[in-house]
Amino acid sequence: MTSIIAKRRAIHGQLAQQQRRNESLEKDMVQLEALANLGSATAMIAHEINNLLTPLTNYAELSLKHIDDRELAERTLRRTAKNCKQAGKVMESILSLAKAGCGEKTETPLLPMVNAVFDCLCRDFTKDGITVEILVSADLQVYASPVQLQQAIMNLVLNAREAMIPHGGKLTIFAEANSTDVTIKISDTGCGIEQSELNRVFDTFFTTKHKKIAGSGTGLGLSLCKKVIDAHRGTITVDSHPGKGTTFTITLPKK
Repeated sequence: MTSIIAKRRAIHGQLAQQQRRNESLEKDMVQLEALANLGSATAMIAHEINNLLTPLTNYAELSLKHIDDRELAERTLRRTAKNCKQAGKVMESILSLAKAGCGEKTETPLLPMVNAVFDCLCRDFTKDGITVEILVSADLQVYASPVQLQQAIMNLVLNAREAMIPHGGKLTIFAEANSTDVTIKISDTGCGIEQSELNRVFDTFFTTKHKKIAGSGTGLGLSLCKKVIDAHRGTITVDSHPGKGTTFTITLPKK
């Protein structure tokens, strides 16, 4: 009897240890997905950061050529300061999103969270023929880990953009609240998803991106989005039609 009890305790101990390992791996996967998203956006970010930094050289050279023109110097310095602040804002957003495994849940305004995603991407979507409409009230708040929810939103925004390249379209982010929940909808007018694939989009390692670009897509993004939303005791669903676009709906409890 003593031997059986000892074995049971040993098994329970091993199971508990494995559970802790699984939880640690899940946290690592969320952070790795954040880095993967930033990796997929690297070219876009680098291009836009360069657009901010290149004028700084021009402003400096212009001021040096007209060193006695105080009005010109003040104007170029103001523009330099503005570009530097914008570049710093982008860097802060990137560092924040790269720490997606961190952050406790707190009552947080949703609109700054959404804006931070676009600050991080630092991309004028109109250059891709994409119109962005953000329908989020400034006073709407969510109970969430800001960096984790930003990561989920960023993933969905990147997916939406890819779905509308190269033809363009419209990206809409809409949010509303009722007495118990906050609903966030991220919609695009892109290529859509086949009905036969809809029930698999949240499966780990399942991706439809290979149909557009060979070798693209890890199949982790939407899976980890769902893990983030599940961890917030929320739900995420998808509605899509080929050629007509896709809508992801996130529902989060208010508390």
